[in-house]
Amino acid sequence: MLVVLKNSWALLLGMLFLMLGNGMQGTLLGVRGAIEGYSPSAMSWVMAAYFLGFLGGSKMAPELIRRVGHIRVFAALASFISACLVLYPTFPNLYFWLFLRFVIGFCFSGVYVVAESWLNNSVTNETRGKTLSLYMIVQMIGIIIAQAMLNFADPAGFTLFVVVSVLVSLSFAPILLSATPVPKFQTIKAMSLIRLYRASPLGVVGSFLLGAVFSGLFGMGAIFGTEKGLTVREISIFIAAIYVGGMVWQYPVGWISDKMDRRVLIIQMTLFAAITIAVGSMFADNFYVLVLIAFIVGGVSNPLYSLYIAYTNDALDNDDMAAASGGLIFVNGIAASTGPLILGWMMTVFGADSFLYFIGGLMLAMGMYAIYRMKVNPRRDVVEASAFAPVTSSISVLGVSAAQEAAQEHAVEEAETRVQD
Repeated sequence: MLVVLKNSWALLLGMLFLMLGNGMQGTLLGVRGAIEGYSPSAMSWVMAAYFLGFLGGSKMAPELIRRVGHIRVFAALASFISACLVLYPTFPNLYFWLFLRFVIGFCFSGVYVVAESWLNNSVTNETRGKTLSLYMIVQMIGIIIAQAMLNFADPAGFTLFVVVSVLVSLSFAPILLSATPVPKFQTIKAMSLIRLYRASPLGVVGSFLLGAVFSGLFGMGAIFGTEKGLTVREISIFIAAIYVGGMVWQYPVGWISDKMDRRVLIIQMTLFAAITIAVGSMFADNFYVLVLIAFIVGGVSNPLYSLYIAYTNDALDNDDMAAASGGLIFVNGIAASTGPLILGWMMTVFGADSFLYFIGGLMLAMGMYAIYRMKVNPRRDVVEASAFAPVTSSISVLGVSAAQEAAQEHAVEEAETRVQD
């Protein structure tokens, strides 16, 4: 671990500052929207713009990197993010906010591609798995700490937006002043969605539905809190519980998934989340019940993303895994771009608790579709069981590819060790 920190500390520190900024801006904007008097339906367009920009950035960032290089792309995109964050309170206009969120989503997508390419280039085969795990832990910790920072000042003022902008600006220094060599950019070949669906209908449909869950949780969670009348402190705890659950559940779920039929695990996790929400919604006025729901749903949804990728890879050759991951990320992003719009309309028409019904309904749909697929194909054809690679929803296809490679290498080493023993 010390070797990992020595080689990658600059990038990890820079990413921590970036995630502090990204983790705070989404929640802060949701709270500020209520202060400005915007309805959930209106704010849903603003929140959806981030995911639409993120989707566009994932497609265009590779071309930008090929043209001008990693350093210039990172510096330019991070500068745009910092500027946009300051402009939010300066011009509290719904349409302007929508534009800024789109730009920030686009820029963060490109920043992740650069960072993960850089990180993968700075490690060896022996340290790749530990480095990527530490990278994702740093991401989650940054977002969790960011929720606590919401309580440092009044969301109605400028201070918190300035703090977020400064944090993003500070992220430049450790990364751009690092002596780490600039990596050669590697492209990932594409796979058609039709071919991907034929290989894994459950992986495609599940990733699509999960995209709507992610955008609902992370885009509309703060807006749900304001509609429920929660204080800023309570909203920060509620959002933090989602990420804490995801961080705590990720590795246990991964360990279990390598030892049983992944479809069964998907069914168990999604139905457990759906039942938890159904029961918890009857006590939705209790703050502690909401925190418990957030912890469980976050604990299910985050590792479920990795689980769908691993399940899809089980039916593919190693050479196709990276392309398939890119397809699943794209499908996930399409749903994430539309999820907040549906949820915002529901919350405006049917009330705040529609947030819970929306998430619970999607979890139920994922579970029922997995049951259907097991009925259609009781004994699924598997090329070779792939190792579970824990990833976050914000990771790029380059990061997923590197994580899969590290997980496969670790699984092979463990298998060889067992044989020798």
